[in-house]
Amino acid sequence: MNNTHTAYLLIGGNIGDRLANLKKAVKYIQQECGQIVTISSIYQTAAWGLKEQPDFLNQVIVLSTTLQPNTLMQILLSIEEKMGRIRTVKLGPRTIDLDILLIDDLIIQSELLTIPHPALPKRKFALIPLAEVAGNLIHPLENKSILQLLSDCKDELVVQKFSATAI
Repeated sequence: MNNTHTAYLLIGGNIGDRLANLKKAVKYIQQECGQIVTISSIYQTAAWGLKEQPDFLNQVIVLSTTLQPNTLMQILLSIEEKMGRIRTVKLGPRTIDLDILLIDDLIIQSELLTIPHPALPKRKFALIPLAEVAGNLIHPLENKSILQLLSDCKDELVVQKFSATAI
């Protein structure tokens, strides 16, 4: 049985060469997880939660994959590890962070994985790039489009398109 899923991934990081890390993560995801259908612009955002750290670069990837959700998450975690991610401080600085925001209209609650990502409706740094590539997608729990969630979002962090020339 060859079920293809559409997964919406948020990738980001704020340590090292942030742009190179995003590109490397995209390459690994393409090699190990499936076919990248589309990719959002890159956005720069102040750190969320633990504020005393460098700004993040974030991007959303739309992935067509035959992997089951738990397998996809395990591979994403192994890519983070391969790229030097060390989990020390919750919400702390990181070379790379790979999150599954949504997969199709699945609702999953397991030890490894919660889909839709529970914080998605509250975080502009995830909603803005997701709205760019899938604005009309309906959130399976909120029953609102990503654009509606973005318009309702109270997050006040500034999220701006990143330009490599603006470094």
